[in-house]
Amino acid sequence: MVIQMWEKINEKFKKYPARIRVAEKMIELGLSLNEDGKIYCGNLKISDKALATAADVDRRAIKSTIEVIREDEELYNLFSNIIPAGTLLKNIAKSIDLGVIEIEVGSESEGILSKTTNLISKKGIGIRQAYAEDTELQKSPILTIITEEPVKGDLINEFLKIKGVTRVSIY
Repeated sequence: MVIQMWEKINEKFKKYPARIRVAEKMIELGLSLNEDGKIYCGNLKISDKALATAADVDRRAIKSTIEVIREDEELYNLFSNIIPAGTLLKNIAKSIDLGVIEIEVGSESEGILSKTTNLISKKGIGIRQAYAEDTELQKSPILTIITEEPVKGDLINEFLKIKGVTRVSIY
């Protein structure tokens, strides 16, 4: 389903790379298209200028992307139902004494989340947050796990033994 939707987005916007960047940025940031034709992050209205800057496009690309989305029932259904995922603690983890584990995943990703969280819990460390990039949308998706305390580096070799894990960073 995800692949079909991306194919539809690429087909609709194939002649307009700026529009593709707008659609990708909306999905990446959890921005939705509201009934009023405006873009929102939750209930916060996002200006065309702000989104244009984030997507590195002209503001006209925002307007034209919105028009195309509103004219297509499937695209409108997708973009009107996006919700933001919330705050990722990764960038502030060190400041609040949390640990961060980043695991790069290859094409074989089934079971990686459960296996990594199992390894962490066996060490008696709680998990505050887990965020996985979409394996269909990212070339090298990252699984980010925020732990209640920093994790020791000796777990890196254990993580690397998991099928599909290509790289591990702990900080």
